[in-house]
Parts: sequence; structure tokens; C-alpha cells
Amino acid sequence: MAPLLASVIASEAKQSRHAWRSHADGPAAALDVSNAARGLLDCFASLAVTAHKEGPPVQRLTISLDDNIAAAIDAFMEKQGYSNRSEAVRDLVRDALVRSEEAGTSTHRCVAAVSYVYDYDGRDLAMRLDKAQHENHDLTISSMRTRLDHRHCMEVTLLRGHTDAVRKLAAQTMAERGVHFGQVNIVPIRDGGEEHRHDEDGHHHVHSTPAL
Repeated sequence: MAPLLASVIASEAKQSRHAWRSHADGPAAALDVSNAARGLLDCFASLAVTAHKEGPPVQRLTISLDDNIAAAIDAFMEKQGYSNRSEAVRDLVRDALVRSEEAGTSTHRCVAAVSYVYDYDGRDLAMRLDKAQHENHDLTISSMRTRLDHRHCMEVTLLRGHTDAVRKLAAQTMAERGVHFGQVNIVPIRDGGEEHRHDEDGHHHVHSTPAL
């Protein structure tokens, strides 16, 4: 949309400049100015409607930040490659909401990725981790394990289910003795998804649409 926006605005602006320069020529030039201005307004109105249709509804909020916080956000933007503050602040707020207990449980269901490193030879730890996944097979989607050296493994386990149960299993896993660098990334999903299929040959499934 950006190239199209630039092209349309440049064209309309060119017409406006030409009309203003010819303003002294009489009423006809004044009519050109009016038409050019109207063209710009129509252009922005059309783009606003298109942008509204293409994305979810948004609310504009005005916030006040200390200079050091604003500077930290700008540094975060540059490091992560954000193009504007709104996108950066939106992601920071979303991450904070997801990590809070209240936001995590308000949607009831979630998907999550639990990552950790553990000692494969440490006191049957690998067996205990596997057993926990089998005992919670209704929550466990899959797991992937990679060997880091002769003793240590990194494992990523994907979970889906009620948020309280997912948090509990993730916390138990990361609390196991011998498990290090435990992290959990929880994505709240919308409630009320119904099993369906998209065509006669398609399989039945439920969408796990993120809630934020």
C-alpha cells in the first residue's frame, strides 16, 4: 500500500501546485485549486476506509512517558527494526499482558512453547520429563530435542489447553532439578472455537486464533 499511497499523493500534490501557481489567471484556475484539494481529501478518505477494512479496529491512546523511557523505547525500536513507536509499544504491551497471570487466565485457553536445557544423565531426569508429558498427553502437542554435548539436551515442548493447566505443567517442568534456562511463551487463544472443516475432503479441526 505504501508505494500506491506515495504515487497518488504525489500526483494530487503536483496538480495542486500547478493550480496554485496559476491562481492569478482567473476563476478557472481557482476551480482547479478546488478540484485538486477535493482530490486530495478523497484520496485520504479512500485510504482511511481501505486501511480500516484491511486491519482489526484500533483505538488511539495518548500516554505520557519520562524521557528515559522514551529513549529506551527508541533504542528498542532501532535494535529490533521497528518502523514506528506505535508498533513497538503495541508489542511491548501485548507481551506484558500475556505474561501477567490475569491476562493469561482471562481467555481460559492458550497455546504455549516451553523451552529448557537439562542434563540427560542426571537422576533419570529425561525419564521424568517424558513421563510428565505422557501423563499430560491431553495438553502436550509435541516436543523437539537436540543434543548440545555429551550430557546436555535442549528441548522445546508445545502445549495447548486450559491456561491454568498449561501454566502448572510448564512450571513443574522448569522446577525439576537439573532443568536450566527454563522459559515459557504463552499465547492466549480465543474461546468458543468449534470443530469444522473447510470442504468435503478436509479434516475436522479447531482454530487456535490468538486473542491479543
